[in-house]
Amino acid sequence: MRNPKILAPKDLAAVRARLRREGKTVVFTNGCFDLIHGGHIGLFRRAKALGDVLVVALNSDASIRRIKGPSRPVFPLRERLEIMSAVADIDYVTWFTEDTPRKIVAALVPDVLVKGGDWGEGEIVGRAEVEAAGGKVVRVPYLAGHSSTSIIQRIIRGFRAGGKAQPPTRRKT
Repeated sequence: MRNPKILAPKDLAAVRARLRREGKTVVFTNGCFDLIHGGHIGLFRRAKALGDVLVVALNSDASIRRIKGPSRPVFPLRERLEIMSAVADIDYVTWFTEDTPRKIVAALVPDVLVKGGDWGEGEIVGRAEVEAAGGKVVRVPYLAGHSSTSIIQRIIRGFRAGGKAQPPTRRKT
């Protein structure tokens, strides 16, 4: 069964045209989103509050390997798309194969482009395209200590130190 929240990149322009006719404010963000954590959820929540429709674009597996190395992604694109489509604040999820989202931002031309505060003003790809179309770019505060890479590194260090994964302890109520 087809997931209506997963949008193929080739279908982006048609969906954007419909949303524009409906007068919807489209918000866009992107990333690898390899391991979803609280920082990501906060980003999605804040992004969604800036408009009517939130579109999230994921880096392809090959793109992540080029950027983060051969051991990534942890989850393949198909699984990441399904996980992201289950997030209530996300209306559509799509993907891109390039190392940056410039092409997909240019195709969507969102009203608002959102990135985490760990991205500098001059590092936000798509800024020129969005601002040239009258849109705005918003940086949301970065939640320190919440990066997929640092989480993976902590897990690896724990196992290298001889630690074993422990089940969570239950509190008696």
